[in-house]
Amino acid sequence: MKKVIVFGMAIMLLWSCNNATEKSTMHQETESHAEHHHDENSEAIELNNGEKWLVNEEMKPFVLKGEELVNEYIQANKTDYKELAVQLKDKNSQLIKSCTMDGKSHDELHKWLHPHLELVKELENETDTTRANEIVSKIQHSYQVYHQFFN
Repeated sequence: MKKVIVFGMAIMLLWSCNNATEKSTMHQETESHAEHHHDENSEAIELNNGEKWLVNEEMKPFVLKGEELVNEYIQANKTDYKELAVQLKDKNSQLIKSCTMDGKSHDELHKWLHPHLELVKELENETDTTRANEIVSKIQHSYQVYHQFFN
């Protein structure tokens, strides 16, 4: 069931970014998903001629709130990583819904977002507290990477 939800979120991400004003059928969503597959091991995020990429203003609050949730979790030595995962999924869902980006900046953002979504999924499915804390640290690092490449 969780895989279906994650797959659905991925489709929604791709659909909302590429078809902001169009309605889409499931067939079109599946095609969009196939076209946007990224192999995170082979594609490093690039800067925009040495500058950070601009992210639309509607998306920024959701990234910043997610980062805030992670930092607060770490600083307060919280232990309910399952709740953190739920909160991060919510912020990611809102981020995806607010996407109106296109072109190279959109593609570069996907290179960050896909691995980020995978980390949140890992956290959600984790059963070991020690491993969960390692994943939380990786998510925190993911937000640092975001700030290196995006404004």
